[in-house]
Amino acid sequence: MIRLVVFALLVLLLAYGFSWLADRPGDLSLIWEGQIYQTKLIVAASAIIALVAAVMIAWWFVRLVWTSPHSVTRYFRARKRDRGYQALSTGLIAAGAGNAALARKMAARSRGLIRADQEPLINLLEAQAALIEGRHDEARAKFEAMANDPETRELGLRGLYLEARRLGANEAARQYAEKAADNAPYLPWAAQATLEYRSQAGRWDDAIRLLEQQKAARVVEKAEANRLHAVLLTARAGEKLESNPTGARDDAQQALKLSADFIPAALVAAKALFREGGVRKAASILEQAWKSAPHPEIGQAYVRARSGDSTLDRLKRAERLEGLRPNNAESLLVVAQAALDAREFAKARAKAEAAARMQPREAAFLLLADIEEAETGDQGRVRHWLAQALKAPRDPAWVADGFVSDKWLPVSPVTGRLDAFEWKAPFGQIEGPVEEGSHPASIETALKTLPPLRDVKPESPVNDHRIIELERAATIAEAVRPAPAPAPTPAKSKPEPVSDRPPAANEGKPFFGGLPDDPGVRDPRAEPEPKTRLRLF
Repeated sequence: MIRLVVFALLVLLLAYGFSWLADRPGDLSLIWEGQIYQTKLIVAASAIIALVAAVMIAWWFVRLVWTSPHSVTRYFRARKRDRGYQALSTGLIAAGAGNAALARKMAARSRGLIRADQEPLINLLEAQAALIEGRHDEARAKFEAMANDPETRELGLRGLYLEARRLGANEAARQYAEKAADNAPYLPWAAQATLEYRSQAGRWDDAIRLLEQQKAARVVEKAEANRLHAVLLTARAGEKLESNPTGARDDAQQALKLSADFIPAALVAAKALFREGGVRKAASILEQAWKSAPHPEIGQAYVRARSGDSTLDRLKRAERLEGLRPNNAESLLVVAQAALDAREFAKARAKAEAAARMQPREAAFLLLADIEEAETGDQGRVRHWLAQALKAPRDPAWVADGFVSDKWLPVSPVTGRLDAFEWKAPFGQIEGPVEEGSHPASIETALKTLPPLRDVKPESPVNDHRIIELERAATIAEAVRPAPAPAPTPAKSKPEPVSDRPPAANEGKPFFGGLPDDPGVRDPRAEPEPKTRLRLF
């Protein structure tokens, strides 16, 4: 566009000049070698302009003839390069589509038309073709060549990293990822892999430093970076908890500033403050965490904050938690457990039943079974609640990649992913047809089908072995007591026939006899025997 404007301006200036000369007629005289040449001024100007144009045309023609070999060579070279790039483009598309034969063919054609040192994408096409065909050794060689080239170093390192992961060479994959992260911390894959490897090895300081570099380079979003930073700080605080409670407290509190609702950080901070004697501050942290998301571990830590508290004091603390989050199943379960420990069975049963009405899950029914065992001891009713717990949905737990853990972990033991654990139910309800009676019953149905309370004999305060010893001593005393004199026989009674055989040793006793320490079965119609007091000790 600019050239067109400049050309138009030149034409206008030339036309204006000719019109100016035409309005001012005159003659131009030239004396050369005694000859005088005279012409009109306009004619002379036109001749000069024509001469300049002729010289320019002649120069262009000479230059064209002089540079024609180079121009022809450059034309064919450009045409060859265009054909090579066309083959390279076709080959990359074929490699992406999984057409190994066409990708290999286009790679060979591209290498014949374009020099590989001028276009590194040829190595990438050949490596992709080798991967599709299953020739991984050749692909690794291509990736190593690209890793040695500064222009394709990052691409080669990524290819080597993926190949090491495929072969299970985790140490080699870690080295490739760390090398790529050191050279280019803005690469998401390298930074993420290096962060996970350092977290798995427990190198929390290095992981936090790398995360700060990622955050500065805007590789991760601010919210995600703060969350990961909180996870790393909590993991480091957990390791410091036993040896350095002050450092653990500082890291956990900093993690809470980055993520206020992070339950593991609140627990670590509270435990560190408990070790330092800051019970009130720890309780405040637990209360704030309980307000945001009630969690059974927080409830247990809060109720048992002071080791010297009585069960009634713990019940009061549990009721305070319930006041912070009323109409919540976790609050009701915490109060029910504290009431059970305090032997207030009515309150414990009422809170547990309310929790089961709100969320009929495993913990509520198990707690009802514990209450039944402690209050009545009726095994039929206990088994009834255990059966309800078996059919009820499972309680939430720390789950990551299908792995259920009894405590929070910063890294998944299955995939090594950072911040993978979530507090949720391990398994959902089974879909599809379910057998009759396997559905979880509501608390009302469970209460209606609860077996009636049976009379349960209270346990004797005396130990069983004492009872056995007393009975054995009474038997021995009865055996060593002298027999009473026989009463006189009335005269009118008929004498009994006397047998010739000697009396049997067990005559008058059951056929199975009796051991010396076995009193046998007493006749309830017999007169009570006199009590014998025997000093045992």
